[in-house]
Amino acid sequence: MATQTAEDGGAIRIMSVLEMRDVTKKFGGLAAVSGLNLVVEPGELLGLIGPNGAGKTTVFNLITGVYKPSSGDVLFQGMRVNGLRPCRIASSGICRTFQNIRLFKQLNVLDNVRIAAHLHTKANLLDSILRNNRLMTNDRELTEFSLMILRSLKLEDVSDQRSSDLPYGLQRRLEIARAIATKPRLLLLDEPAAGMNPQEKVELMELVRSVRRDYQLTILLIEHDMRVVMGICERIYVLDYGELIAEGKPEAIRKDPRVLSAYLGE
Repeated sequence: MATQTAEDGGAIRIMSVLEMRDVTKKFGGLAAVSGLNLVVEPGELLGLIGPNGAGKTTVFNLITGVYKPSSGDVLFQGMRVNGLRPCRIASSGICRTFQNIRLFKQLNVLDNVRIAAHLHTKANLLDSILRNNRLMTNDRELTEFSLMILRSLKLEDVSDQRSSDLPYGLQRRLEIARAIATKPRLLLLDEPAAGMNPQEKVELMELVRSVRRDYQLTILLIEHDMRVVMGICERIYVLDYGELIAEGKPEAIRKDPRVLSAYLGE
């Protein structure tokens, strides 16, 4: 999909991939997110950090349509997406992974990815009933596309294995592969390093970099491991009790007294 542009006083500027404008989400009297302003530019790799309960996963749920903002707007490529169903938002180009891995555990690796690729299937219900050439061609293309993703993420050798039988690190890799199969423009990673050992975290960092490069993705990730965040993110947003307390490059965030007090520790 081509990057959209907008004219401003005769100049042409690149439109943000994602923008959250004064977004608030309340649950009863509790504001889980309060007046959040966040901008993600095309091709960026951003981090979203904060202590437990800061509102990070709520932000992801607002972006993906699980929650509707109490106030404010969420814009994806300039289009207001508040209130759209999650499936509509996914088909428009936003996909996420989860802190707790949610694979189809009884299916093999290839089928996990093929199911995600069906989001953009060309076949319809009638094709499925008739089992016609259009359906067969579409299935073949989806399989080839899925295998290409598995090759690029070094999962082709385990394509026939049941996903639940994979080592933990490969399950995380498969979850990212499944997300890529939806052909996203914006990929949201929710604590991708959770539960990984140090070597797996190093491999994850390289994977995220290569996925962004190879699939021309914009990535926003939530992560608690500061070595991962500081090692791969170009900008970082910091939440505390639902409010944005800092935003900037890793070196600035590392020294910010508000961040040190709220999260990183002196």
